[in-house]
Amino acid sequence: MLVLYFISAYLLGNLLFGVIIGRILSGTDIRSEGSQNAGARNAGRLYGKKAFVLTFLGDALKGAAVIITGKLLGYSTAVLLAGLLFVCIGHIKPLVFRFKGGKGISTLIGGLIAIHWLFVPIIIVSFFVFYLLYRGFTVPGLLSLTVCAFAFFLMEKDVWSGCLALLLVAVIILAHRVSWREFLVRKTK
Repeated sequence: MLVLYFISAYLLGNLLFGVIIGRILSGTDIRSEGSQNAGARNAGRLYGKKAFVLTFLGDALKGAAVIITGKLLGYSTAVLLAGLLFVCIGHIKPLVFRFKGGKGISTLIGGLIAIHWLFVPIIIVSFFVFYLLYRGFTVPGLLSLTVCAFAFFLMEKDVWSGCLALLLVAVIILAHRVSWREFLVRKTK
């Protein structure tokens, strides 16, 4: 049953809402336009705010669906996080789309919120704190997700959950191809 859960999570991750919305709104593949990313930011830049919101919600719901299903099956937080890892990998490297997907932030956020509602204020507050330092979206977003990963150590008091949360964030950082220098050095304007 656990293997089926992970395979299903990966396959669900292959459902790219940016691609679906791009085809509906413009008849083109979002992965060949703009930043060539299938995520919400590119959808918003190319097709407007409505496309951003729909893509974000669709991708976030994938992560939430995997977590809610895992909770209904009675899985531990560590297994839920492993399922979230699989859905994020499915989003980033979708077999259906020749391994060219999104970056996974929306999917990860949806999954985190489904694990515990406390991640809503953690994400919002930490993002705005880092935004004041970096004045961009990518690095503050990644740093706020890193804060969430460390919050698992405090909230769950489970080493496996904390390690899996850190692994999830590392996968998202690698998907963004953000250099450690860019990640750690405050941008000045």
